[in-house]
Amino acid sequence: MSAPPPQDGTPAAPGAAPANPVEALLRDKRVLVLCGAGGVGKTTVSAALALAAAHSGRRALVLTIDPARRLAEALGIPAHASHPTPVPRDRLAAAGVAAGGELDAWMLDPAVVFENLIHKLASPDSARAILETRLYRHLTELVAGMQEYTAAEALYELSREERYDLIVLDTPPSPSALDFLDAPGRLSGFLDGQIVQLFLPSHGGGLLRRAGRLVGSVFARAFGEQFILDLQTFLSAFSGTFGALRSHTAGVKELLESAKTAFLLVTSPAEAAVREALYFRDQILARSLPFEGFVLNRSLARGRELLHPETFAAEARVAEARDALRKLGIFAERERVQGDKDAALLERLAALAGPGRFAVAAPHLGDAVDDLPGLLQLAAGLSS
Repeated sequence: MSAPPPQDGTPAAPGAAPANPVEALLRDKRVLVLCGAGGVGKTTVSAALALAAAHSGRRALVLTIDPARRLAEALGIPAHASHPTPVPRDRLAAAGVAAGGELDAWMLDPAVVFENLIHKLASPDSARAILETRLYRHLTELVAGMQEYTAAEALYELSREERYDLIVLDTPPSPSALDFLDAPGRLSGFLDGQIVQLFLPSHGGGLLRRAGRLVGSVFARAFGEQFILDLQTFLSAFSGTFGALRSHTAGVKELLESAKTAFLLVTSPAEAAVREALYFRDQILARSLPFEGFVLNRSLARGRELLHPETFAAEARVAEARDALRKLGIFAERERVQGDKDAALLERLAALAGPGRFAVAAPHLGDAVDDLPGLLQLAAGLSS
């Protein structure tokens, strides 16, 4: 695989050795999972890395939950799509992606993903019974973390298809860093829970059946006989998928723990974002998941590469121009101070990442990146 392009957009020579760890991940991994607090640019970084992989000739897919409107438009992502959508070839060509590289994108809709799963795991009659039951549309309310579960499920299913060389998952924004990691286990726990088992018709031994009838009687008085009938119809049809869902849960866990997967934590210099990234790092390491490093986004850590405005003052021919450059120097000095702080944070993150891991700073590109050339520039900066 060739390296991601340098910042001027010129592709690297085919077969070039990776210049940095991000480049190596894009070449060697099958799955990249990006985590972090909301508002740190995680979705943009995810899309940029997937585009860089496509630019290098790989078949890449970016999975996201809620991209910014202009970024979704740039990638050609329709809402409520039932499957990944190829980024239009003319847009990829304009961004310098050769014919061998492909980029698909999918804005995950939990309802769509779970409905696809039901069709795969249940018989046609059972699937129809599940989806037509009134209770089905309330399933996401019954199971905490359904959005996180469906993200993990989509990742697992697509990784099994061998259609893509690299899948980049932009994890859902969560108030708790544990939601994405724990969602598959929570669903499995829900399926095995005694409350669910009580409502399955004729399930278990005599004591369990009598308890089920008692609980059903109480619920019938509280919610009506029709509610209980609907619930039993739904669970009876749905129970046929329990074994397969448990198997998928195990498969998700195995995929996330495998050597072909890498976790990256995206943060900004904001103190709260850094705290959440460090907390997430601890949770990832506690689960023996393959944490690779930090991406420091929206920082001025690389700002010291820029020239100070007063550098040009001596060359200015007009006194007013020299004065203006000196005034701009006040703002440049403030940015230099912030850049020094961000660079120190980058060094701290590299140390906190631990042996064999890394921290890289994304280039500061000003306004929000919402087109393919901007994404490619961001990716090039990450891998340079």
